[in-house]
Amino acid sequence: MIVVVEGISAAGKTTWCRSHAKPYLIPETFPDDRKAQPETGLATARYWTDWNAKRWRDALVMERARGHAVCDTDPLKLHYSWSLSQIGVLPKSQWDLQLQESRQAITERKLGFADAYFVKIIDPITARQQSDADPSRVRDRFELHVRQQPPLIQWYTLLNEVIGGRVYWGLPDAGLRLDTLPPNGLRYDIAAFDSFISSLETCGA
Repeated sequence: MIVVVEGISAAGKTTWCRSHAKPYLIPETFPDDRKAQPETGLATARYWTDWNAKRWRDALVMERARGHAVCDTDPLKLHYSWSLSQIGVLPKSQWDLQLQESRQAITERKLGFADAYFVKIIDPITARQQSDADPSRVRDRFELHVRQQPPLIQWYTLLNEVIGGRVYWGLPDAGLRLDTLPPNGLRYDIAAFDSFISSLETCGA
């Protein structure tokens, strides 16, 4: 069972994960040299796909060892470049490159769909207050994340329709009942992936 916890910066997902899923947590991590990478180009798309695939491997290892893995942010993370393209920050050509690299990774079972997604929607004012109350975290892209929340919601709304109601809105105060979540038979289903991407395009992606 692989579970994804999502939301914008300062939504509280990392705090929730540490409180409720620490024994099987796959934390949000980034490569040390990420700021040295160009923002566009095929090499950049491959760079991020490779990193995302590493997090997916970590989740699979945790799943085999403990039965469950809870990922702080989606290892696939394709929603990030899509949402950036939607708000005009990333060229559509780069989204297309990231899409093709991620699709290939799914066909090779290096990335896949999780069994369940818990997505936290938060009012930007509340998120700002939570960000200001935590000086230990550097959130230099906070305003960008706020702008990404509407496309993030659209992404997981459409994904929910394709993978059979596996997206849940909010983070349960009492934690997860992981034994009650059914496994996802579409984990590496490329037809489901293509159907999902088609739904994005229909909605104006």
